[in-house]
Amino acid sequence: MLTNNLIELNSNENSLGMSDAAKQAVIDSLDIGFRYPDDQRAALITKVAKINGVTESQISLGSGSSENIRTVVQMLQNQALVAGKKFQVIVPHPTFAYAELYATSIDVPVIKVPLMTENYAFDLQGMQKVADDFDGISLFYLCNPNNPTSTITDTVKLKEWVGRAPSNHYFLLDEAYSEYVTDPSFESGVAWIREEYSENIVVVRTFSKLCALAGMRVGYAVASAQMIARLEAFISIDNTNLAGAVAALATLDDEAFLALSLRTANQSRQLVEQTLDELGLRYLPSQASFIFHEIQGDVQTYIDRMSEHDIAVGREFAPITGFNRLTLGRPDEMAVFVEVLKSFREKGWV
Repeated sequence: MLTNNLIELNSNENSLGMSDAAKQAVIDSLDIGFRYPDDQRAALITKVAKINGVTESQISLGSGSSENIRTVVQMLQNQALVAGKKFQVIVPHPTFAYAELYATSIDVPVIKVPLMTENYAFDLQGMQKVADDFDGISLFYLCNPNNPTSTITDTVKLKEWVGRAPSNHYFLLDEAYSEYVTDPSFESGVAWIREEYSENIVVVRTFSKLCALAGMRVGYAVASAQMIARLEAFISIDNTNLAGAVAALATLDDEAFLALSLRTANQSRQLVEQTLDELGLRYLPSQASFIFHEIQGDVQTYIDRMSEHDIAVGREFAPITGFNRLTLGRPDEMAVFVEVLKSFREKGWV
């Protein structure tokens, strides 16, 4: 039976909670809540641009990075309509669904290319073939690290692929979990934007994960100034709320909190991986704030049993079967999860 003590390990939220500095910033902003947040929004753009080593004209704030994803889809659809061309969105499968959902809502075809079966990596050649066989504009949505697998795409292969793409192929790189990456081979698409490697790259990032501000709805896109100008035509006017802006600014300045946020995620990952190793349950190398791991048994039954122990875990992500996505909560939460998981093994359930 679920209680108020539910441990939520199903939505990739940061259960560490907002930093004290962010909470205080929101409280302090209440006295000016009747004002439009133009100054705070401008300050956040300046801060984000500096962190990413780009100009302010290369940043577009979103109400969560989900809005930035939407603007890319809408902008390219409009571009195709004006030019009298077709437009499609190509996504690996499974992956984060927002690009697909936005495209579907405006009748843009979405082509799903299954992940490679041996290691669940993106099938870059398969996605490229879909674009090559299409007479029109193609948008590749690439979540890197990918959700739900928590793995990264080979940087050399990805950069080479982007570099040889024709002008009608666009790349939306969703780096919501990039701050968690430990693999030294990883390179952000932001670096390619700084290098002016391609005009057809948009990188989106969020304050929902490491910064623990999912409820504040703050994200952003990084691209060339020309691309950002095109995207801004489709962004909601005054889309950044005061509380979100000041909370994001305060969090970015709170280096101790950001370090703690990353450290606790790493501690939780180590605890879970150690347990999965002991139980002989396969898991993919996590470069995010969650782990995609094997369940020896029916996944829905496993989810229901975890729920009976007041633990909410992720759903199954078809077409992959036999795996569950587990959010890395606080170490104390993961200790409870580990205890329950071990009890399931004793009962022969996993």
